[in-house]
Amino acid sequence: MNPIRRIFKRVVVSRWIGEPMRVNIDANGNINGTLVLPLWQDSKEMVEGSELGIHRTLKNQIDTVLEAGDFKAKSGSSMTLAGTEGGKALLIGLGKMDDVSSNSMRESGAKVTASLGKIHGKTLTVRFHGLEDAQMANFVEGMILRDYSYDHYKSKDEDNEDDDVELTVHINCEEEKAAALSSAAKHASEVASGVYLARDLGNAPPNDLYPMEYARQAIEFGEEHDNVVVKVINYEEARTLGMGGLVGVGMGSYRKPCMVIFEINGDKPGPSPCIIGKGITFDTGGISIKPSPSMDEMKYDMHGSATTFGVMKALVATGWNERVIGVACMAENMPSSNAQRPGDVIKTYSGKTVEVLNTDAEGRLVLSDGLWYAGTHLNPSYIIDLATLTGAIVVALGHEATGMWSNDDELLSKIQASGDHCDEITWPMPLFKAFEKEITDSKIADTRNLGAGRWGGSNTAAAFLKQFVPNKGDSDEQIPWAHLDIAGTAWGAKTNKLVKTGATGIHVRTLHHLITGQ
Repeated sequence: MNPIRRIFKRVVVSRWIGEPMRVNIDANGNINGTLVLPLWQDSKEMVEGSELGIHRTLKNQIDTVLEAGDFKAKSGSSMTLAGTEGGKALLIGLGKMDDVSSNSMRESGAKVTASLGKIHGKTLTVRFHGLEDAQMANFVEGMILRDYSYDHYKSKDEDNEDDDVELTVHINCEEEKAAALSSAAKHASEVASGVYLARDLGNAPPNDLYPMEYARQAIEFGEEHDNVVVKVINYEEARTLGMGGLVGVGMGSYRKPCMVIFEINGDKPGPSPCIIGKGITFDTGGISIKPSPSMDEMKYDMHGSATTFGVMKALVATGWNERVIGVACMAENMPSSNAQRPGDVIKTYSGKTVEVLNTDAEGRLVLSDGLWYAGTHLNPSYIIDLATLTGAIVVALGHEATGMWSNDDELLSKIQASGDHCDEITWPMPLFKAFEKEITDSKIADTRNLGAGRWGGSNTAAAFLKQFVPNKGDSDEQIPWAHLDIAGTAWGAKTNKLVKTGATGIHVRTLHHLITGQ
């Protein structure tokens, strides 16, 4: 028996057009294309057994580099070896073995796809040896997540034959670990399909992605899957129902607002998780118009709804068989003669009135109707809303963590644990009574959409949303609810090594793990 085939199995990873990498087992252990070799810091030689099948010339070059200490394999480092008849190699640093973590392994995997250039070609072989199952799984997940790019609007170079060639990755591991790695990689790819969708939606230009276009894509998604039902409440229906928050924000645009409701496995009885996303497809600020610098980034203001859709896709892709609900509150916030004004008082779906002090505090208004509708019509076991809600949370937490508020300590702890598992940090923030008092201190309405001053703005925004979480049945206790302010983590996080640029698809993985435990 060929010694390579005895020791290794190969996992074949092919990136399908528009989809993440797909993983299958192949018994052939040959090295194809560029060899990718993950190494622990200060390695002086390859791990015993990992050199099998490597051309002698390339092996000698790797040995020389490691023995001389020319590549120290620090975390985040890489080195390309090329120009020999033995082929090419990409050395990837894993850092110190004692410091390894799930995040560091994901980032090392991401380093592979981030480092690729024309010299590496479109075929890779990643050689694992001596790594634990979880370490390999996280490495592969990092490769998958970083492989995403948004190039739908870029012209193709007709003279470049590689333009339409997809990346193929072969992953070598010990035979006894191949089945577990294949299963983990398949799961990562399925969940990543939801992340990719969320990124696609977040990155889409606002002239092409507007409220009813989001609804159209959601309906199409529902038609593709027998266990998914999608309902759309359009502008006229929202007006009839009295959804003054949604209607008020969106009425200034000729592209009218809507509410999109996803239901997965609706035949399953009982209360179910409910995910609600803010979906402002473009936010000018309305009459309280924003400064022009960086206004182009306001296409990302719908990322809460992008994550909601992404979670639905990830659940379907992984075959989840329990009921889950998603709600997307979609609008475009534009100034016009028909736009909402500062000083207006609107009546929300809950019946509560809101004094609109600033039309740029619009996300909380559309969510007020979504929260009440979900709590009174959809039988949620808990509600989690996601919104790029405040600049204040970016001031507080930067781009490193999502702010989190909750009326339920158990739910808060579970979300935090799921975020930690996926290395998507959620950070608990306070819901002091003082914040609620501040937001209900309007002299002419039940609530106001701004606090009294600039301080604690993310906290008063969360306190506003809490006013629209219904009670459980006839009790005095609210439905368990959490609010995630993703303004700092939905895009532009330069320290997020799993993302090249643009929308991050934040918390698709967190919420999938929370719901499924997988």
